Amino acid sequence: MSLPEEPGGATDRGADPAYSWRRPELVLALVVLALGAFVIVGTADVTAAGSTFGLGPRFFPIIVGSALLLIGLFYVLDVVRGGRGDPEQAEDADTDAPADWRTVVLVSVIFLAFAGLLDLLGWIIAGALLFFGLSVTLGAEHRLRAGVVAVVLSTLTYLAFVKGLGVTLPAGLLSGVI
Repeated sequence: MSLPEEPGGATDRGADPAYSWRRPELVLALVVLALGAFVIVGTADVTAAGSTFGLGPRFFPIIVGSALLLIGLFYVLDVVRGGRGDPEQAEDADTDAPADWRTVVLVSVIFLAFAGLLDLLGWIIAGALLFFGLSVTLGAEHRLRAGVVAVVLSTLTYLAFVKGLGVTLPAGLLSGVI
C-alpha cells in the first residue's frame, strides 16, 4: 500500500495511523505537557513570604506552568487530530541537512554541568560558565567578548534576583564577597 503524495512530493504520513503516534510533534507536545506539570508540582513546595504586592515566589511559576499545561494540551489534541508542523521556509535553512548532534550533546552537557556546579560554585560563577559555554558552542567568534558578557550577565541576573526580587540564589565560592 503506497501513501498518497503531497504537492511537494512528500508522503502524507498523517494518513497512516500507526505513524501518527510516533511523530516527533507528539513527542514534543507531550514534553511540553510534562514540563508544565513538573513546574506546577515543583512550585508546590516553595514557601516564602509574598512581596508588598501580595505576590509570592510561586506566582510566576504557576502562571508559566499553567500556560505550559494548556499549550501542551492543545498541542497534543492538534497532533492527535492530524495536525503537523509546517516545513521550514527560511532562506538560510537547509531542511535536508542532518541534525547537528554534536551541538545538541554539548549544549546538554553544559546544562547538566551547570546544574551540578550551581550549589558548589554559586550562581555568578556557574552562570558565567553556562553563558560562556553556550555562546562558544553556538558559534561566538570573539571568546574574550563572550567571557566578559557572560560574567556581566550572570552578575546582573544574580543582583536582579537577590537584591531586586528577594529570591535566594546560591552564592557558592563568592558567599563572603557578594
